[in-house]
Amino acid sequence: MDIDELINQLDLPTKIRLLTGADMWSLPAIPEIGLDRLVMSDGPIGVRGEQWSSADPSIALPSPTALAATWDVDLVRQVGRLLAQEARRKGVHVLLAPTINLHRSPLGGRHFECFSEDPHLTGELGAAYVEGVQEGGVATTPKHFVANDFETDRFTVDVKVTDRVLREAYLAPFERVAEAGAWGMMTAYNSVNGTTMTEHSALVNGVLKGEWGFDGLVVSDWTAVRSTEAAALGGTDVAMPGPFGPWGDKLEEAVREGRVLESAVDDKVRRVLRLASRVGALRPAGGTTSAQAEPIDGVALAREVAARSFTLLRNDGDLLPLAGTPTLALIGSAADEARIMGGGSAQVFPDRTVSPLQGLEARGEVRYALGTDPRVRLAPLAVPTTAQFLDAGGDVLAEHPLATTEARWVGQLPSDVDGGLLSAVRLRAAYTPDLTGPHELSVAGVGPFTVRVDGATVFDETIELEGDDPAAAFLSPPEKRVVVELVAGRPYELEVTHPAGAFSGMAFVAYTLGHANPSPGEDALIAEAVELARSCEVAVVVASTTLEVESEGFDRKDLRLPGRQDELIAAVAAANPRTIVVVNAGSPVEMPWVSDVAAVLLTWFPGQEVGHALADVLYGDAEPGGRLPTTWPVRLEDSPVVNVTPVEGEVPYDEGVFIGYRAWEKRGRAPAFWFGHGLGYTTWSYDSIAAEGSTVTLAVTNTGPRRGREVVQVYLSAVTPDDRPARWLAGFDVVEAAPGETVLTTLFLPQRAFQVWTEEGWSTVPGEYTVEAGRSVADLRASATVKI
Repeated sequence: MDIDELINQLDLPTKIRLLTGADMWSLPAIPEIGLDRLVMSDGPIGVRGEQWSSADPSIALPSPTALAATWDVDLVRQVGRLLAQEARRKGVHVLLAPTINLHRSPLGGRHFECFSEDPHLTGELGAAYVEGVQEGGVATTPKHFVANDFETDRFTVDVKVTDRVLREAYLAPFERVAEAGAWGMMTAYNSVNGTTMTEHSALVNGVLKGEWGFDGLVVSDWTAVRSTEAAALGGTDVAMPGPFGPWGDKLEEAVREGRVLESAVDDKVRRVLRLASRVGALRPAGGTTSAQAEPIDGVALAREVAARSFTLLRNDGDLLPLAGTPTLALIGSAADEARIMGGGSAQVFPDRTVSPLQGLEARGEVRYALGTDPRVRLAPLAVPTTAQFLDAGGDVLAEHPLATTEARWVGQLPSDVDGGLLSAVRLRAAYTPDLTGPHELSVAGVGPFTVRVDGATVFDETIELEGDDPAAAFLSPPEKRVVVELVAGRPYELEVTHPAGAFSGMAFVAYTLGHANPSPGEDALIAEAVELARSCEVAVVVASTTLEVESEGFDRKDLRLPGRQDELIAAVAAANPRTIVVVNAGSPVEMPWVSDVAAVLLTWFPGQEVGHALADVLYGDAEPGGRLPTTWPVRLEDSPVVNVTPVEGEVPYDEGVFIGYRAWEKRGRAPAFWFGHGLGYTTWSYDSIAAEGSTVTLAVTNTGPRRGREVVQVYLSAVTPDDRPARWLAGFDVVEAAPGETVLTTLFLPQRAFQVWTEEGWSTVPGEYTVEAGRSVADLRASATVKI
């Protein structure tokens, strides 16, 4: 297939039409050249598809920080293959993932959606993710290119950063995924050194497309293209969404007037068609798609990845794995309603979620107490719900079943709904309460809402948008509540109606009917949990962050667990010395009680199979395989890099390459847990190390009582460090061994590990280097010296 011949068949308006979305999630079809619609979808933990709705469920995998905690490129590659399978099932050609920005500050709101603080670990895992997805014939778009490492003022902020820091830290993962053959890349909202990334020719045309030879498609983040000529010349190929925007007729005019060369437009079209060819959306009439690989069991993989990601931070007295089946006091709101994912565009709707309570009840005697409820918003009711799409006269245009009382269609309405006739969306659900008393109902959304219970209106108000981020209307909308008296055992008909319509062919319907049972108050709930813990052999407290803490659209204000969870944990630990704290968070939290509990298990945002995976790990069917991909501080104020708040529109990256463990070592401070830390259920010895040039061979032995998995980490340090970090990650491998078994692993350190960026480009720094291997950056067991 000659793509240039196809381009020659297109007139200028058709070419330009291909460079802006036809709607929220797709590029237009051009049947005369064999081009189908090119459909895009958010990730990275699942494939949402064109409908952001529980009516179209998705596998929900663990968060990217959990994937990174496995340190396992083969496992991440298998995750990519599953996501490709999901994408094909939903008719998606382009997955808008992975997110490979860095954990520069623990306050970053999308910390959970990125892999690591370390550019090498991020790059290797990102490359495996890209390769796995694209093996399945689905494109990836690693994002957000570049320096989009926080959320505050993300649309307008200007990041000030030197070329060396860009190259050695923030660009490094993007270079690695480009080398891995990514078919797409997404530009960020922010500016870098005065130029917004959708117009940044030096970085997009010069570095990405020129120096790195990237032949894929560069798509903007949604609404990030705000200019015609500058963005067209800056290297962005596709402006999303559409069909309206700053290109279209304006770009056609710029071409006809010579301000933008038609050859530049042709290059963009060429990249669109090349991607279409790669994903099977561009083919001759009668063409066939290639056979697909054996199907992957998504539920089983979600469970395996979760267990492999769980990171055991503390295990005093080897309480874990649990011996026998002790009576468990299970405590915490997240034990019953697990926080399985972060908020924002990473959100998907699974067709099932196995809570810790469900998973552990299947294994032994479990007694549950809420303890305290830190959630600021009420959760939707998990009851069968009907979404009714109404016309102006109140007649039903269509009905669709939902799994919860959450309405969400962003971009596309169901295919049987005429957007031109749509006037409102109504949710109807039958609910039978377990408790008599004052129940809270809430509406989270923007605009007018009417809530009825058994036909009686209990809420009829307009909710106003807070702040100036329009994405907050569906990412983190405001909430209002009302109290209603309900009787246990009696069924009630709940109904919420909200005006809705389609504008320029796109729909924005996003609201939730939330619910909370009557509560005796936080003091009584904590007291009840403490008494339960005292009466059981082992106490398990599941502590979590909330949607208001970790989500796209805003950064964190602190690292404290929300609500009274710290108080709850301290009280439970005082009542039962055999207390296990399960931390259900996507990024670091402060743990003032850490030395008072027997065990701390970090589950990240663990995906839909969290309950089964937690039971597997607590009872020893699986080993907690996770190692920290980022450093955890004792307190926020100890963190060497914190700032995410622009001053006069700018955030300077004055810390240079010293982020994460590099910064901790430079400042000589000890965190709560170092980068790479994680305990297993066996022990290991590092017996020997041999290094010659960039090749390192290690022998490690499982010295414990059971089969286990070890993450071998290799760090480099320069004998004469100059202005480089004290040490930096240069390689890693996951090995497995039976008790008493010794395994050899050979790692080939990349040439870049011995280089720095100079005014002349990359330069290998000659001299002696110390090669150190161990279990974390602070637990190094073997060393050798090489000369370069």
